Amino acid sequence: MNKVILMGRLTRDPEIRYSAGESSTAVARYSLAVDRRFRRDGEANVDFINCVAFGRTAEFAERYFRQGTKIAITGRIQTGSYTNRDGQKVYTTDVVVEEQEFAESKAAANEYNAARQSAAPAPMPAPAQSPRETVPMPNPSQASAGDGFMNIPDGIDEELPFN
Repeated sequence: MNKVILMGRLTRDPEIRYSAGESSTAVARYSLAVDRRFRRDGEANVDFINCVAFGRTAEFAERYFRQGTKIAITGRIQTGSYTNRDGQKVYTTDVVVEEQEFAESKAAANEYNAARQSAAPAPMPAPAQSPRETVPMPNPSQASAGDGFMNIPDGIDEELPFN
């Protein structure tokens, strides 16, 4: 089975080209910076993964994805090779994107971009709360601190199915 699932930030805006012929197809290429789960001393803690998307998936990337956008993709690894102008054989490895989606809210993306553009380093995101602590808000007027979640009252934990 050849299946890849990645989540990371775009290192640059997607490059879009269209195939030649009567039924031209959009082809988007972009690179994801994917954090490593574990790091060793002196080694990079990020991998840069080349991705390619076709058709409507490529058109979506062209329209909505920008450098710094956090996305999640699923796809497959594809290897290839070509001979460059110097006559040397170059080997390639790409992830062919089958599905892609945003991995953060627009507000979080704007916050990340603002922090990145300032001179100060980007703040570390707050750790995600466990499902026992928050549930999605059915009524936006009840939101506390504008985060779209509300606190679960004490003592209700026993009634939750994922306890």
